[in-house]
Amino acid sequence: HLINGGIIYMRDNLLVQRQVSERTKYLVLLLFPVTCLILSFYFSNISELFNGLIKIIIHRDVLLTDYIEVGGLGATLLNVSLLTLINIFFLWILGFSIGGFQIAAIFTIAGFAFFGKNILNVWPIYIGGYLYAKSQKKPYKNFILISMFGTALAPMITEVAYALAHLNYWGILITTVVGIVIGFFLPPIATHVLRAHDGYNLYNVGFAGGLIGTLVHSFMKSYGFVGGANMILSTDRDLFLKIFMSIVFLVLIVIGYFLNGRSLIKGYIKLLKLPGKLIEDFTITAGFGMTLINMGLMGFIGLFFVIICKGVMNGPIVGGLLTIIGFASFGKHPRNCIPIMIGVLLASIFNVWDTSSTPVIIAALFGTSLAPVAGEFGVIGGIVVGFLHLSLVMSVGALHGGMNLYNNGFSAGIIATLMVPVLSVFKRRT
Repeated sequence: HLINGGIIYMRDNLLVQRQVSERTKYLVLLLFPVTCLILSFYFSNISELFNGLIKIIIHRDVLLTDYIEVGGLGATLLNVSLLTLINIFFLWILGFSIGGFQIAAIFTIAGFAFFGKNILNVWPIYIGGYLYAKSQKKPYKNFILISMFGTALAPMITEVAYALAHLNYWGILITTVVGIVIGFFLPPIATHVLRAHDGYNLYNVGFAGGLIGTLVHSFMKSYGFVGGANMILSTDRDLFLKIFMSIVFLVLIVIGYFLNGRSLIKGYIKLLKLPGKLIEDFTITAGFGMTLINMGLMGFIGLFFVIICKGVMNGPIVGGLLTIIGFASFGKHPRNCIPIMIGVLLASIFNVWDTSSTPVIIAALFGTSLAPVAGEFGVIGGIVVGFLHLSLVMSVGALHGGMNLYNNGFSAGIIATLMVPVLSVFKRRT
């Protein structure tokens, strides 16, 4: 089963394309974290890696905290590698067949391991999800993907730890319990909020996380804890990150070319016609090879957007690009994403925000969570929701104090909930 916010998708053996073995799919997933592991030792020695990783673990993780600036590029790549490899291991040990949902989860984990998720602060969420599965007398396999996405609330663990630091060991215990409770209730909450946007927000767990984060942040403020968002961004790794990500995208396209019968276009027209609404698994509808091609192409489109906006590559922007390519297996393609990005770009031109700033750029990259809206209601509908998204996403972070890493998913959930009924009226009239 693939589960996202309560929707269960049965993978019928007759429908799943078997040309690509599961071994090959896992090897493809391993390419990125293994490369990051090798590069981490190239950029730093063991002592630097250890010290940098410690800095990453103990630092506040709320938005936007670029681990490259906090612990260095080598330590960040090590964090990305370890966290991604651990999650791939979870998929393997639980016997998952690799489809779009799994690919999206892994690349989202990898992306946010550049800013906000580390090898320590995610564990209470997993434990809570595991206990929820036990309480429902169901296998953890049914819920672990929600737990993976649910690590969007990992910075909350660190924030609670800071708030309770004066309690020493008791503070650590309470922090762990709070994280476990959040992880426990996340699956049913994500199930419930899915009904609000009806699958038009691909980052459904981000919507749920925003609501939880708002409640917890408000509770903490009422007891005197003043946290707030960060704006810690690196600027000195721009060229390397552009080259590195370009190679990642190109490799995906090349592998996809060979797995797609040595074709870059076979099945792509069919894929582009899909609206992308949850649940749309491209590995089933278009094949694994074509999905990889779409992932690489969407990565280049995202990178091109960064360049035309004159943005500087850093951890959050890399996270946005990796999340785009992850969900390019599960709902996103050029036809339904470009209108959203255009809408955000237009909003930045007419509003007060700097188009080249990281918050605006990641609003466009992560804002493609609304891709199903453009897929269903067309280019104009996509531009409209993208335009509105920038204004909202710049404000809602204050509600949860930056503790929900999927801030764009929170904003997209609100936009989709409000705008889909409105756009449906115009669609019916035309």
